[in-house]
Amino acid sequence: MYHSSTLVAVLAGGLLLSSCAAFSAGDTDSGEVRAAAAFYPLAYAAERVGGDLVSVENLTRPGQEPHDLELNVRQTGLLADADLVVLEEGFQPAVDDATETNATGRVLDVTSAADLLPAEDHGEEGHAEEEEHGHGSTDPHFWLDPLRLADVGDAVAAELGEVDPDNAATYDDNAAALRAELEGLDAEYADGLAQCERDTVVVSHDAFGYLAKYGIHLEPIVGLSPDAEPTPADLQRLQALIRDEGVTTVFSEPLTSAAPSSSLAGDLDIDTAVLDPLEGLSADDEDDDYLTIMRRNLGALQEANGC
Repeated sequence: MYHSSTLVAVLAGGLLLSSCAAFSAGDTDSGEVRAAAAFYPLAYAAERVGGDLVSVENLTRPGQEPHDLELNVRQTGLLADADLVVLEEGFQPAVDDATETNATGRVLDVTSAADLLPAEDHGEEGHAEEEEHGHGSTDPHFWLDPLRLADVGDAVAAELGEVDPDNAATYDDNAAALRAELEGLDAEYADGLAQCERDTVVVSHDAFGYLAKYGIHLEPIVGLSPDAEPTPADLQRLQALIRDEGVTTVFSEPLTSAAPSSSLAGDLDIDTAVLDPLEGLSADDEDDDYLTIMRRNLGALQEANGC
């Protein structure tokens, strides 16, 4: 008779083998390369660059906050069996750990290609919290700059070309097509935010710093970690700023609680709206992708700032 711990280990091992076999059989038979991407923007880039030649599994399911991801047996199996794993080191520690332990294919850490910016200094308490969540001294939300996502697309193409040399030219062409679209989106943002009545934007957490390149000034309620709580001093400072700058809107996010944003806006009798940091898709985003959500964000910023 099995002891309970032995039985759990046997069942987990069986599920892991089953998951690996499902990924392997489904994609090997079709000739597709297998890729596992840690969260949505990386999955989007891999899907666009891989096209019909690559089967991409997003390890963060729709509606899940990627910071909170803990891999189950099936997800670990997908990662272990992938020809290419695409991740951002430090953003999801559980993915980093599982990749180091289980990955057998190539691994692309996008941090170098994305050329991450330094994180803003949110004070000693905020900085300690960011270290705890693995963000360290850089801002991980690079994909809100379309040109940085284009650079990641190029890096994905290079890795896929190593995995599948016969189709390297196709991956390069797909990355070039993605870059053209992202350069167009970058131009839309630059033009759309060039002439605005206001340039201060109050957001729920510090996920939007890469948008500052378009001339807007981001003021987060909390720092890089979305589950943090604002201090009374933070709220007092923001209330004064909102009054002084004539801010009309406080933004919340789809995957985290809107309570801090709603409370701040309610105290000042101003509007609330949604600005999506695109860390992951929500359950309602099945008809959307990176481009449509980024354009929706642009519209929301234009309305709030009188552009």
